[in-house]
Amino acid sequence: MIPVRRPSSTTGVGGRPGVYRDRVTRRVLYASFATKNLSGGVDVHLHHIALLRAAGIEASLWLPQPGTPAWMGDVPVVTGPTVEVGADDVVIFPEAPVVPGTDPAPGARKIIFNQNHFYTYATWDGPLDGYPGWDPAPAVWAVSEESAQVLRALNPSLPVTVVPPPVDPDLFTPAATRSGIALLPKKRPHEAVLLRRLLEQDPRVPAGAVHVLADVPRSEVVRVLAGAAVFVALSHTDSFGLPVAEAMLSGCLVAGYDGGGGIALFDAPGAWRVPEQRPLLLADRVADLQSRQEELSHLSEANRAWVQARHSPAVVAVTLLAAVADARTRPGAASTATHPAAWLDRMPDGFTKTG
Repeated sequence: MIPVRRPSSTTGVGGRPGVYRDRVTRRVLYASFATKNLSGGVDVHLHHIALLRAAGIEASLWLPQPGTPAWMGDVPVVTGPTVEVGADDVVIFPEAPVVPGTDPAPGARKIIFNQNHFYTYATWDGPLDGYPGWDPAPAVWAVSEESAQVLRALNPSLPVTVVPPPVDPDLFTPAATRSGIALLPKKRPHEAVLLRRLLEQDPRVPAGAVHVLADVPRSEVVRVLAGAAVFVALSHTDSFGLPVAEAMLSGCLVAGYDGGGGIALFDAPGAWRVPEQRPLLLADRVADLQSRQEELSHLSEANRAWVQARHSPAVVAVTLLAAVADARTRPGAASTATHPAAWLDRMPDGFTKTG
């Protein structure tokens, strides 16, 4: 039997004190952050951990300090600025920050989970051919094929695998009747105000039909998407566009911007891509869809099926488990890993660190 101990740097479910095994092997640790509000990137970590644990793999969130916000639920957590990892462990780091001359876990088996290729060089001012300078070199996970192609072009020596984000079809599900327009302004707040005004004065849009999802709990987002007929996609410098997939899974028609990495989402049967920063074109398209929602209801149903076929947990689990298995074929050794919070001060102004 493996001996156990309980150091202060390790916690269990929900951030409460837990049990640590001296020689734990074959763990998967996601270096992440306890953001105060819902973070799409961290939420993907949580979904991955649930899928891996369902498959019998010991996976946990690794946070620099104890404590998790309520939105994270009861996730298994390891805490501390550093953690001892075994030769068979896999440590997953975010794409930012990656700092020249610093290996966060020398010798360990590592993955860079790049959820936004636009941030790949947020803290990197070293030579391109030296990125990231870790030993052994990491594998890279991307969340879309567009993102993967960018990353392969930047660093052709690093193996890049697409591990798409899972979206929960039990959480995001259509209401019996749908009407109105859902608009998420986070990525383009100024344009969102403009679009709301344009839509509110369009005769095709009934009074009170525009629902702005700003600073609301996830339960409200789920409720509004379930009852909306149209979702306005305001993606910007994204590698995927999780809100778009969630809206389609909720049965919404979608119109808007792909954000760069979300271009494949607009292959869905009920999604219309609009040229960047063309609010008149976007408002016209959204108002037209709103007025034709009953005629186009079959496309709403097709959107949900399209997302389920590509991003349901069962589908993503197959890809995720294969990616972890592939990572284990790469070299790995015991190491002391340092949490990327150690280099957050290198992030550029305006980058969300804890929000």
